[in-house]
Amino acid sequence: MPTETLPSAHDIFPHVRIVMGMVVGLGVTRLLSGVARIIQHPKQVRLYPVHIAWVASLLLMLVHFWWWEFGLFAIADWTFGKYLFLIFYAVVLFLICALLFPDSMQDYRGYEDFFYSRRGWFFGLLALTYLLDIADTLLKGEAHFARFGNEYLVRTPVFVALCLAAIWTSNRRFHALFVAAALVYQISWILRLFDTIQ
Repeated sequence: MPTETLPSAHDIFPHVRIVMGMVVGLGVTRLLSGVARIIQHPKQVRLYPVHIAWVASLLLMLVHFWWWEFGLFAIADWTFGKYLFLIFYAVVLFLICALLFPDSMQDYRGYEDFFYSRRGWFFGLLALTYLLDIADTLLKGEAHFARFGNEYLVRTPVFVALCLAAIWTSNRRFHALFVAAALVYQISWILRLFDTIQ
């Protein structure tokens, strides 16, 4: 009678990526559908540049998330806890996308009004992603974590603090500077450290 062999880490990894990809794909779909709706009906709802910039930032974050999660191939021992954590991380990213494009804008004067009325949820979840990223990076191993050096140890608390400040203040200048700086830094971070998967 043949003995049943357990799946290897290389068998589990594609399955985990497929499930994560479905959730991340929902987030990308939400963002692209929202942008398409703006293109189709540009005068239907008043636009707000800070909101649009966060849409661009989140779209880049989702694409980047899918790219850097290839590093999970190095995990030798998969557990349900690790799998659940990664799905939770993807779900948080989806929820942030859903907060940028609601199902209905009837209760709001435009995207500016909507954005500031939901900024607590948006920036609370965004801060959570920076904290989840620490666990995700450690999940890939100490060598992977060390690769980012001291910059990573400074970057994360600074972004969490900025998110907390963004929850507290509705100052338009602060929010415009925050998203502009976040986008520039995000692009720099990706090009410097994630251009090639290692």
